[in-house]
Amino acid sequence: MEPRLPVAPSGPGAYLAPGPSSFTDFVTANAPHLLPGRMPEGLAPGAAGAGLGVPHGTTIVALTFSDGVIIAGDRRATAGNVIAQRDIEKVFITDSHSSIGIAGSAGIALQMVRLFTVELEHYDKIEGVPLSLDGKANKLASMIQQNLGAALQGFVVVPLFVGYDMDAADPAKAGRIITYDATGGRYDELLGYHSVGSGSVFAKSSLKKLYDPQADLAGAVRTAVEALYDAADDDTATGGPDLVRKIYPVVVSITAEEGAVRRSEEEMEAVVRAVIAGRTERPGG
Repeated sequence: MEPRLPVAPSGPGAYLAPGPSSFTDFVTANAPHLLPGRMPEGLAPGAAGAGLGVPHGTTIVALTFSDGVIIAGDRRATAGNVIAQRDIEKVFITDSHSSIGIAGSAGIALQMVRLFTVELEHYDKIEGVPLSLDGKANKLASMIQQNLGAALQGFVVVPLFVGYDMDAADPAKAGRIITYDATGGRYDELLGYHSVGSGSVFAKSSLKKLYDPQADLAGAVRTAVEALYDAADDDTATGGPDLVRKIYPVVVSITAEEGAVRRSEEEMEAVVRAVIAGRTERPGG
């Protein structure tokens, strides 16, 4: 007889009893309806996403640099041909040395990010040590796989995960970028840069020309903003920087010394103005 896997306690007493180190397993046992991607029964595959007109997040870029890794996202969410929100945030710090950028169905993606963040904190508190970067990446892959049913109904979520691997033998390779497909497939990006979302083709073309693995933090941030600018120039679903409304890309840097840090609005305004000034002189970049 095969050994049975431990099952999380259920019922009201479960909230007071010792449980598994996985917060997702705990929620699955006690309140599965709260998990992202649990769609109502009876929806035909491919019909739900188009019929509801839910907001979709778009372009995310990531690149490594000399001291770590950068992830950045534009601020536009669309619903069909309509701008659903001009200042949505798609890049989130998930723990001290990791961050996620989301593309796809915004509502489910935000739920997934919140659950993933709590998952990492829960594991740290239960086990007394943080989950390794590979462990975090595998956990996120599992969560995406659990959303497959919703993805088949049109609610696709494709995050871009980055982190600084504190256990890396070579500090120059500690900044890592990990991509996924809608089925939960996980892939380590070895080129040092990547992009997801509707404007990713244009952003990756820009990164291919501008990427410098030896760049410092300022240079990497400038490259990320340049790539998002190029994506917005050709993709209607990607929002460019808005100086009137003071809407700028969200950029998170991750290094060994500082950990995950969201760059300030003042810093991003200065970078955006420098990019726009450069494009005024040379529109092609």
